[in-house]
Amino acid sequence: MKRKIKYTNEPMEFELIKDFLPPPEQLAIKDENVKVTITLSKESIEFFKQVAKKHDSPYQKMIRKVLDSYASHYKKA
Repeated sequence: MKRKIKYTNEPMEFELIKDFLPPPEQLAIKDENVKVTITLSKESIEFFKQVAKKHDSPYQKMIRKVLDSYASHYKKA
C-alpha cells in the first residue's frame, strides 16, 4: 500500500473553534490527602481488589471514595 498522495492546489476552508478545554490549573486540582495506617478485614480487601481489577482501577482509591461518600453523607446530617 505505497500509493503516492497527489496534492492539489485547492483552496482550504478553516473554521476557528473556541478553546473548549479547561485551563491546566483546573485539571491539576488535587484533593488534600492524609496518609493513615488502618487494619481492614481480609474479606473487605479481597472484595475491593476483585472489583478494582474488574474495572482496572486502584483498590485503595475505591476504598477512599467509599469513605469520602460516607463522611459527606453524615456530615450533612
